[in-house]
Formats: sequence, C-alpha cells, structure tokens
Amino acid sequence: MTDLDQRIASALRERAEGETDTHRLLRASQAQGRRRKLRRRAATGTALALVGVLGFVGVTGTDFAGLSGRLPWAAATPAVAAPVPPRADGVPGAAQRPDLVGTDPQVLHLGVDTSQARYLGWAVYRSNQLESIRFDVGGGQPVLVEVSRSAQMINELLIDGVPIQEAVVRLTFDGAVRQFGRTGGGLVTAWQPAPGLYARASMLVGDRSVLVKAVDAIRWDEARRCVAPLRLSTLPEGAAVSACSVDVAAFPRGLKVELTLYREPPATMWVKLLYGVGIGESTTESNRVVGGRPGYLYPDGTRLELLGFPKAHLTADFGWSGKGFTEADATTVLAGVQVAEDLGDPETWD
Repeated sequence: MTDLDQRIASALRERAEGETDTHRLLRASQAQGRRRKLRRRAATGTALALVGVLGFVGVTGTDFAGLSGRLPWAAATPAVAAPVPPRADGVPGAAQRPDLVGTDPQVLHLGVDTSQARYLGWAVYRSNQLESIRFDVGGGQPVLVEVSRSAQMINELLIDGVPIQEAVVRLTFDGAVRQFGRTGGGLVTAWQPAPGLYARASMLVGDRSVLVKAVDAIRWDEARRCVAPLRLSTLPEGAAVSACSVDVAAFPRGLKVELTLYREPPATMWVKLLYGVGIGESTTESNRVVGGRPGYLYPDGTRLELLGFPKAHLTADFGWSGKGFTEADATTVLAGVQVAEDLGDPETWD
C-alpha cells in the first residue's frame, strides 16, 4: 500500500466498530488520477507493480512480469492458456444457493465457460459480500463481472480504471446495455441471475456483441476455489481470511495472489505472492528465521518476506506504528504457508 492508503485505512479502522470497507474507499481515492508507486527491492533493483491492495486496480510503469505501461486487464492476452481456478467440490453454485455468494472469501460461486473465455483474474471480498471474475472472450476486450447479494453494493461500486466523476453508473438490473464515461466508450449491463442476487458486467472499451457474449459465457451452476498456487495452513489466534484475489492477466510471464487477514480489534494483514519471469535471484541476506527457513524483515518493521522462491516474492504486510498484527503473527502465517511447486505450471498448483 502507499503511505496515503495506509493513513486512510488506519484512521478508519481506529474509529470503526467492525471491519472497514476499505475496498471501495481505496478504489475511489485511487481513481482520482493517482497511480500506484512502484515498489522496489533495493537488493535486486527489480520493479514490482502491486496490482491493487484489495482488488485488481490498474497501475502504470513496469509490472511484476516486466510488461511496460499497461493496465493488467487491458494488456494483450498471452498466447499460453491462463490458469483456471480449481473446482470447489461439493459446493453449490450461485444458481442453487445465491445466499452463499460473498460468504466464503476462498470460494467463488460462479465460473466461466473456458471454451468461450479466458480467465484473467478472480476475487472474493467477504466484507463487501462481493465476488468477481475478469475474463476475455476474444479480441483483447476484457470484461469484469461482479456479483453480490446487495443491489446497493453493486450500484455503489466504482468501475475501476475510470475517473471517479465518470465511474458512478446507476443501474436498474434490467439487462439493458448502457454506455458510460465521458466519451461513452465504456459499456455496462446489470441483471439478476437468481432471486436475491445482483450482477454487473462492464468493459472499458468494446462493442455490445462482446459484452453479450461474455454474459453468455458465465456459469452460475458451479463453484471454484479462489486461491490455487498459495494456501495458508496456520493463522494467528482470532484471525480469519477476509478477502482473496488472484491476477493471471500476465500469465505465464507473471501472476499475483493476495490474501487479506482480519481480526478484532481492527487489524489487517496482506499476504502477497508475486511471481514474474523478470524477477532475479534474491541477494538479500536473511535477518530472520521463519519456520526454519530464511526470512527478511524490511527496515520499516511492517513487512516480512519468506526467502527462497525462484522468480517470486512472498511477503506479509502487517501493522502500522505498532498497531494491528505483529511480526510474530506474520511469522506464524509465513511459517505455515504452502506454495505451488512450479508457479509457471498450473498443473502443480492444486
């Protein structure tokens, strides 16, 4: 997170009774012309673009796979097939149990027909009762589908990548395709896929036929696990996973996985796995031991990295100014983390 993000979220959490809805708030602040600053590892000089804090917010500059100056979901689709979130066996889809949508941060209650579409990313935010999938049905025109049990939540969500004054689109969930944005180049449609369930599909550029095709590719009768290449087997006492996001838009050149942990009193930790073919071997000397493995505590004292992953960084961002989670909590999480054998090979993920 940037320092501004941290100050906003920290101040809100200190004054909140429960879990603060930082997802929408941060997206709103980011949409006003500010772009994410690149985080650099001093030892390697590798630029890592952290693609959003709680979602897939766009960045400029060099991304974690070495791609230059493109929004992740507007980037050209790689030739290699993207990973697919694994099925959640025994879990009903949104069509059968709409009441389950957004309740489990590690389960998606919808999917897409992979014969028609390519997954670019997926996410679940329990605090927002929100699930989302980003995918491409061809022609390099990505579509973002968001679904919630709350019509208000869908209506209040900004369309990411669009300036705040243009991003608020009031919807009536009637299935009509509407234009948005200053030039009218964006398209959005909203509907109810099941009683008590509200969905929105949007694209920043493209034509109506692509959006209609994308909606047809959604599968509401299946459930999939949000996280494939990263699992947490140990959590600090009282903590639970509250959000999950996976970005595979740049795959096989790179990917990002992020899990958010939350507990009362307000404390948040972000466990992030960044993989990129352009990431060199780390030369950072270990200054911590994490579950018997070398680790590195960053100078600011709020980020711990588990070392030893080729072309990847696995970090836990925790606490600000002594508040929230502690280094001991981050050590507990990283000591029990399970990472896929080969991040560049989805066959080893599950």
